[in-house]
Amino acid sequence: MAKLNLPTLQTDRLTLNRITLDDVPAMFELFSNEAVVAYYNLAKFTDIAQAQTLIEALKTQFDANNGVRWAIRQKGNSRLIGSCGFNSFNERSRSTVIGYDLLPDFWGKGIAFEAVNAMISSLYKEQIIDFPINRIQADTVPGNDASEKLLLKLGFEKEGLRRQSGYWKDAYHDLNCFSLIKSDFLVR
Repeated sequence: MAKLNLPTLQTDRLTLNRITLDDVPAMFELFSNEAVVAYYNLAKFTDIAQAQTLIEALKTQFDANNGVRWAIRQKGNSRLIGSCGFNSFNERSRSTVIGYDLLPDFWGKGIAFEAVNAMISSLYKEQIIDFPINRIQADTVPGNDASEKLLLKLGFEKEGLRRQSGYWKDAYHDLNCFSLIKSDFLVR
């Protein structure tokens, strides 16, 4: 069975570390924001208990070696302002799928780029899981231009549209598929 590691990651402006139950209020703030969940596969949170349930689910997923999620925090401030992580791992295909989110007050400042880049570097250079990963996939809902711009800046390539590939909020969603191959990332 695969074994995951969740190291604390540092960038110039950020600390990425474990999400804990102390983060319940901040997670509620994040996922109760309509702008944050507009393209997300979660409905807007309406009760703080939903944030606790999500944090517990993320811990269960990590404990089962199925996924890892970091809190995004500004250095010197313990407040969670977003999260990023690997939503699933596939040992057979040596691939993973990523996700990320950020409070709107922090959009357009390079924070998501800094956080996701650190996360990808930790996977490809420090190997946070005990088998090699060659491919990272990211999916976006058409219209989520900011997310697509971020992925392209990180070196992802757009592979195409998967029609009605997602289902949430009582609707089918087309998904644009992006990928980043290890050799492409390491030559940047």
